[in-house]
Amino acid sequence: MKPDSDPTTDVDATQQFIQLVTAALGAERFVKGSLAKYRGPEADLQRVLMRRVMLREQPHLQLVHRHATKDITKNHALADVPALLQGLLGEQAFRHAHLHATDEEIELVITQRGKAGLHRRAANVAAEAPSPATHNREKTRWLTLDRPFLAELGVTSGAQQLVPAMARKWKQINKFVEVFAHALDASPLKDARQLRVVDFGSGKGYLTFAIHDWLRAQRGIEAQVTGVELRPDMVQLGNHAAARLGLQGLRFEQGDLRHWQPQPLNVMIALHACDTATDLAIDLGLRGGADIILCSPCCHKQIRPQLLQPHPLKPILQHGVHLGQQAEMLTDGLRALWLEACGYDTQVFEFISLEHTNKNKMILAVRRASPKPRAPLLQQIDEVKRFYGIREHCLETLLRQRAALEPASSQETM
Repeated sequence: MKPDSDPTTDVDATQQFIQLVTAALGAERFVKGSLAKYRGPEADLQRVLMRRVMLREQPHLQLVHRHATKDITKNHALADVPALLQGLLGEQAFRHAHLHATDEEIELVITQRGKAGLHRRAANVAAEAPSPATHNREKTRWLTLDRPFLAELGVTSGAQQLVPAMARKWKQINKFVEVFAHALDASPLKDARQLRVVDFGSGKGYLTFAIHDWLRAQRGIEAQVTGVELRPDMVQLGNHAAARLGLQGLRFEQGDLRHWQPQPLNVMIALHACDTATDLAIDLGLRGGADIILCSPCCHKQIRPQLLQPHPLKPILQHGVHLGQQAEMLTDGLRALWLEACGYDTQVFEFISLEHTNKNKMILAVRRASPKPRAPLLQQIDEVKRFYGIREHCLETLLRQRAALEPASSQETM
């Protein structure tokens, strides 16, 4: 490496910079990069940010084209990087480029006369070379604060700094993307090039935008993501934000789960759908052929009064807190069993404390690769219902109404 701040000025400086970027990417020395001082034909193009990302276990160069009103993200295989950068650098394109590697910083400057100069200096090791612990943390950071949708939704400031009041929401967003990423890799969709995702009860769209951004920018998947929300003002807010960012494949629609017509989809998300609305969302996911179902239930009103009938546990359940906990456990446990019977591997686990509520349970269902006998599962459902005196469960009613499953021989008449 050349001495600190040592300049190299010759006609091959641009080519040398391209070679150094390519080498850093391949050797995992690439930290970040940028292209600036644009002089090309796109009037609103301001700069390009460069990141190294892994797509299907292969390193890629991610370029974020930052325009005045939108960002466009594209991922490129390493083999395409030399020709790609060659087209982006020059007197009539970007005239300034900066590479941060783990061991050095490299700066390319192209003058108005087309003369290229290369400056190389040692990196600040403390700043550029992360310790092993820091490196591990980077691997689990599913989104970064520079993502444009975060500023648009008020999670970050214009300077890409986290707004303190949004710290819990930021934690929730990252955890949700992490759960979804692991589910995707364990599902039949792991190698999919296109996905259709529907988020029921999308609200302001924090997670809807996050899933769209992660699928398109990090995984290179042509995702079509739809947020379904009852409140028209939230639908308008989401669509306006997507339009301002120039996002393709993201839209919000006004709709009520009770009247929503099933549509083909790959992933169904429903966070905080109240009481039996979670069952309606699960049923829509099943009818749409979803390979992944993600729910965070809210309220458990249907089963709670059924537990007050004469029962050996009545003295325990007379306390409201115990009755609520038992109703929650049974409602979500039966949902998981019915999803198992419908051909999914299902988990119920604590997710994270969500904003404005203490509900933190997640039901995750991933379509099973091979069939599993249903009879034992249906028998388990019967036994649980009989023990607790449960007469009706909304998801079961919906499934039986459309004859999704054959009734067990011991099934009570509902």
